[in-house]
Amino acid sequence: MRIHAWLEQNRKEGISLLQKMVKTSSLQGHEQDVQLLVSGKLQAMGLDVDMWEPDGEELKHHPYFCSPRSRFTGSPNLVAVMKGSGGGRSLLLNGHVDVVPPGDRAQWQSDPFSGEILDGKLYGRGSTDMKGGNAALLLAMEAVQSLGICLQGDVIFQSVIEEESGGAGTLAAIVRGYRADAALIPEPTNMRIFPKQQGSMWFRIEVKGLAAHGGTRYEGVSAIEKSIIVIHHILALESQRNTQICDPLYTGNPIPIPINMGVIKGGNWPSSVPDTVTLEGRMGVAPEEKLEEAQQEMASWLARLPEKDPWFAAHPPELTWFGARWVPGSVDPAHPFMEVLKEQYEAVKGEAPLIEASPWGTDGGLLTQLGETPCIVFGPGITGVAHYPNEHIGLDDVFQAAEIIALTIIRWCGIDGGGMPDGSTTES
Repeated sequence: MRIHAWLEQNRKEGISLLQKMVKTSSLQGHEQDVQLLVSGKLQAMGLDVDMWEPDGEELKHHPYFCSPRSRFTGSPNLVAVMKGSGGGRSLLLNGHVDVVPPGDRAQWQSDPFSGEILDGKLYGRGSTDMKGGNAALLLAMEAVQSLGICLQGDVIFQSVIEEESGGAGTLAAIVRGYRADAALIPEPTNMRIFPKQQGSMWFRIEVKGLAAHGGTRYEGVSAIEKSIIVIHHILALESQRNTQICDPLYTGNPIPIPINMGVIKGGNWPSSVPDTVTLEGRMGVAPEEKLEEAQQEMASWLARLPEKDPWFAAHPPELTWFGARWVPGSVDPAHPFMEVLKEQYEAVKGEAPLIEASPWGTDGGLLTQLGETPCIVFGPGITGVAHYPNEHIGLDDVFQAAEIIALTIIRWCGIDGGGMPDGSTTES
């Protein structure tokens, strides 16, 4: 296969590109340098690049907007289109360049932005989540172009910001008008294919008590003790919601849509009965569920707390939704794009792919629900090291993913004459 041979011949250049991307730190608010790097690569391919800083004042009024900031100076989005000759299906390739902070650098074996290569793995923050996937997209597009394969459908490449905070970059691209017949996001799936993605959102609950002196604590009501009741009540909701999940794509996942309690804050003096406790957490949302439906279920469930303790009848906890939010997404596993992707996976790997539902949120939900572009998540990164110290990615997986994606581009978009680079046809 000519695609495979081209990737082998250009392996050194591909690794160098990924190293440069990882070495270029792109923490939130500082994505410009890596976007300029990617832009240079696309311009070298002869593609027109649309790079802009999203308008936060415009976006903040959008119902799907979620970000800790409304100004995106120094954080441009980037889109480039590889135009087809016409008559084929279009494909959107979307990847985010923002990375989470490296954390305690003492836990890293080398600098978090070193791009160091050891035993066939490239190390650094963002290597697996998800610059390795982005590099695979660029390599796939370049292979198709370099081999002179004339596509019928357009390929739209998006390098976006803000995925780690809820998807403002992808939202901005949708608002700008970019859509396609299908989309692929190469998040770190361990080379599994996710047609469905869990959504999630952050919540805050204020639990009320009655202050008193610790020496006569019986005259007060401890918000800490009441918060324990609230936590157990929420865990019961988690159990109830998960017993309703029967999708076979969640087989093997013990808690498909978790409700995680991540923060608890309360009290201000050891000798005082605390009158307020704040709980903060993350609520998972099923792929076919609406965010609003999950919010209403949480509110209705908390309204039942007086059944557990009469204190809550007169002192109901206050529920608010804040911070990050990821829209769930669901594509029929029998969708034509899924069939094309599976076929190319099997052609390259020689085995059937694992098809599962994502245990975390991605920008795929925005593309599917708001952008009306059915999105599948498939990429070379390692789920278990994303956001961890010593984050890394296997280089062989990057190039295998690039080959699968390149063949998927050809099959999905179609080529003039209907042939493949190896002489086969595009017919299934």
